[in-house]
Amino acid sequence: MKRKTASVLLAAGLAISMAACSSSNSSNSSSSSNSSNETKAPSSESSPALSGDDLAFYKFPKPVDVHVGMVVDPTDKTLPQGDSANNNQYTRYLKEKYNINVIVDWTAATGNDYKQKVSLSIASGKLPDGMVVDDRSFMTKAASSGLLYDISDLFQQYASSQVKEIMESTQGRAMENASYKGKMVSLPNITVDTDGVHIMWIRKDWLDKLNLPVPKTLSDVEKTAKAFIDNKLGGANTIGIAGPSKNTFPYATFLVSSNNMGGFDPVFGAMDAYPGYWLDNGDGSVTYGTLTDSTKKTLTLLADWYKKGLIDPEVGTRDNVGDPINANQAGIFFGPWWNGGYGNGDSFKNDPTANWQAYPVYSDDGKWNAHMKTTGSTYTLISKNAKPDVVKAILVMNNALVRDESTFDLSVAVGWYPLRNVMAAANETEYEYAELLKVLKGETKPEDYNKPNSLYKLMYSDAKKVQSVVKAPFDDLSVSNFNMTNFGDFQRMYSLLIGDRPYATTPIDKKVYSVTYNQTPTMETKWANLKKMEDETVLKIILGQASVDSFDTFVKNWKAQGGDEITKEVAELLKK
Repeated sequence: MKRKTASVLLAAGLAISMAACSSSNSSNSSSSSNSSNETKAPSSESSPALSGDDLAFYKFPKPVDVHVGMVVDPTDKTLPQGDSANNNQYTRYLKEKYNINVIVDWTAATGNDYKQKVSLSIASGKLPDGMVVDDRSFMTKAASSGLLYDISDLFQQYASSQVKEIMESTQGRAMENASYKGKMVSLPNITVDTDGVHIMWIRKDWLDKLNLPVPKTLSDVEKTAKAFIDNKLGGANTIGIAGPSKNTFPYATFLVSSNNMGGFDPVFGAMDAYPGYWLDNGDGSVTYGTLTDSTKKTLTLLADWYKKGLIDPEVGTRDNVGDPINANQAGIFFGPWWNGGYGNGDSFKNDPTANWQAYPVYSDDGKWNAHMKTTGSTYTLISKNAKPDVVKAILVMNNALVRDESTFDLSVAVGWYPLRNVMAAANETEYEYAELLKVLKGETKPEDYNKPNSLYKLMYSDAKKVQSVVKAPFDDLSVSNFNMTNFGDFQRMYSLLIGDRPYATTPIDKKVYSVTYNQTPTMETKWANLKKMEDETVLKIILGQASVDSFDTFVKNWKAQGGDEITKEVAELLKK
């Protein structure tokens, strides 16, 4: 099973994590949005007499063609008839406001198809002007092969003040991630911290039907899943716990540390296990979390759950992680804040009373343990062969997305925005959770948040909408408190006010960070083999296709085939 990313990272993480950063079904035309902010082109294209945000939103005097490779969600049907990847409200917006002509050279479906296309592009040395990749190893491979444009100087000139402020909110981590050997060679994805905090989503209405409490520990989760199945609350084929698909993975890793819809991350956390992360032992040494006894014990538990029929029997083979969730067959799944609302939208369309609620999963001694993400996991790559005006245009496209995303008619999925790569302040969701409740309770007014180019770029837009979506009482929100008429607004408000509630209101007892979220030199040649070995071993153990004892053989082989060498390199990073 491929684990480098989830289809939800490029479908729902380049489509929903993207949608998670904004939502609106208001009918704003792309040609008119923010027209007052448009900067007319100066007389000289090569040396515009502008600076700051005037330059960041610069309209080119002549059309600039930008060739892109694009990921496409094959299940998305939101484009109006006659529109296409090359011609839609987003491409027309870029053409009309900035004279940027987007040309889609190729598309590939989310998941492995897109990964293979990206790999082939890098291997052949034939990159489009721009493409978004979902794993930093793609960026480092392209950079080490001399395929990427050094955007260091142009970024400082053309990035908007808003983009720079978001970058600065990471205390340099985003710039470090976007750079290779001291040169800025990509635009980094910057997502909210809670994207990496995985929680339990559960059908609270099913719990109420059975008069069951919210499960807190893993033994509670097991009993609840069995009760859902025994009572066939999702029909004859009720699934207690949904799991990863063939394009997603059992747990997030240091290279792809967030947005793992359907993974078992909270189960591992409750067992104080952090597979896929490099752990600081506190004595100058490091351990790869997958190799620990805690991980082995968790795999033993998951294998037992699978054998008992509590986990989706098609785990690891389904095409889409959300299928049984959206069909309302599953009662429990794990994932970040946006997975309920954005990730399971069809569940509500199929059953408007589906009361999905979000909670932490606790250890037996009542602790909430969670691994934490890096700043972001996707990168916009720009070809070294791109002309300077094309590079500038890509930077303007990014500025415009950050500033104007909330103004679009998002009944058309924002994934169709070319080179869409989310940038958001790390604490944006927690800030909005608290402030939106103030608006609902009448403590503040939407106009209080009318701050142009704010770090919290969607706050004002959301504040204007929340009162039409959420109704009282506000202290214990359930699906019955939400108006679904404007479904895009419903999805965002549900994700913020239900999905982010655990992280916004409940302290995490143990936050675990990886010593590194990037590759070491030896990883560049040996990690693919080690990762494949890990993927296959973990999945086979869960599915009962290999005994738990095979874990010990895996550990031995992993160390011998480069793992020990890589561990030493990571330990050196810790010392630095």
